[in-house]
Amino acid sequence: MPSAPPPVPASPFPRRAFLRSGGMGFGSLALAGLLAREGAAASLPTHFAPRAKRVIHVFLNGGMSQVDTFDPKPELQARGGQMLPFDNLQTERKTGVALPSPFAFTRHGESGIPISEIFPCLARHADDLAVIRSMHVELPNHEMSLMLMNTGHMRQVRPSFGSWLTWGMGQENDDLPGFIALVPGGMPVGGAGNWRAAFLPGAFQGTHVDTSKADPADLIEHIRNARMAPERQREQFALLRSFNARHALERPGDEALEARIRSFELAYRMQLEATDAFDVTQEPKHVLEAYGPGPQNRQLLMARRLVERGVRFVQTWHGNLQPWDSHSNIRDEHTKVARECDQGLGALLADLTARGMLHDTLVLCTGEFGRTPSVEMGTNGAGASQGRDHNHWGFSLWLAGGGVKGGTIHGATDDFGFRAVQDPVSVHDLHATMLRLLGFDHTRLTYRYAGRDYRLTDLEGEVVTPILA
Repeated sequence: MPSAPPPVPASPFPRRAFLRSGGMGFGSLALAGLLAREGAAASLPTHFAPRAKRVIHVFLNGGMSQVDTFDPKPELQARGGQMLPFDNLQTERKTGVALPSPFAFTRHGESGIPISEIFPCLARHADDLAVIRSMHVELPNHEMSLMLMNTGHMRQVRPSFGSWLTWGMGQENDDLPGFIALVPGGMPVGGAGNWRAAFLPGAFQGTHVDTSKADPADLIEHIRNARMAPERQREQFALLRSFNARHALERPGDEALEARIRSFELAYRMQLEATDAFDVTQEPKHVLEAYGPGPQNRQLLMARRLVERGVRFVQTWHGNLQPWDSHSNIRDEHTKVARECDQGLGALLADLTARGMLHDTLVLCTGEFGRTPSVEMGTNGAGASQGRDHNHWGFSLWLAGGGVKGGTIHGATDDFGFRAVQDPVSVHDLHATMLRLLGFDHTRLTYRYAGRDYRLTDLEGEVVTPILA
């Protein structure tokens, strides 16, 4: 095993100057978005006592169908094959008659929350879940809705939730990024814009990791120097650092330069820590068996290992495309993708509970919108059959841990699961609620930029208090 890199000498840059400038983006660096040592421990004073210290966001991207997962509709089953009484609920494509869910729902736990048969492992933790059935977004478009769910805005360049959180709460581990996006297979729709820092200092941008690669040495490029011994590398690093220090002192206030130098320093320190954090083979056999095989379950285990090591915000994507985008054959397609993550979801909640971490780890599981209760009529390339179109009018998500009231159902859609009609919840409301659990008043967590104060929730957002414990 390679020896650990030596301690990095004290920084030649004033801490106050670095915190003021914070850095910009890191261009093509594989480790973009890493927090610097001096900035890592810094944080803003919270407005409330935080219930959660960290977040795991499970992104089932593509559009999970609410009526096939967490929002059963007996009336939809009864009206199968009939036209539904809606006049103005347009989605991206023309839809036809009512399409009943092919899945059975069963009530679980003491709370009796009904959950679809495609999530048998997750269903064992029904009493930990707060299910919001009345989510809605503005458009049935993947890229815009992904951006909205991540940054609070569909079109404008805005910082993502993970960037706001790491800027506000700081970092617990100097040797790992504060915000990591795990995506098997490459970049999702919208790319790195989903975890951008925007006008916040570039050090708070998310770090993308392609989790389709099982070997931790392959997850992050150049994490090891195969051509140089650690002692020689230390000497080289010290020399480069002296050059960088001289260069920076001649250019005070150059944010891009400072951020780039800091990223190199943290990359050096990460050579041992990152490989350890992503190496799930270090887990006992019973833990590996509990999570199960496959990239989805593996990255959920990685998420637990990362937050355990002080990473503030970990986002796990189901894929780089839209795996939950079931325009045809909802039965087979939703069954397939649910099987890829259900065991890991159940294991994650059980694992966090066993380690005493669920109470201060906020887990969010969502897509970017829902799906229509009526069958899609568009051809969708090769032709659509027994599938559902995008539906932004109403959909479901769930939260657990971190001060959430488990065993709770909030809000409702209409009798067919099309539109949110009772206690509707917007993305701004969701973000306001998450920030509240993390100790922040969303109206007061602001950043001054271009002559005005910005916040994650813009000028909207109400905390969904019924789901708070």
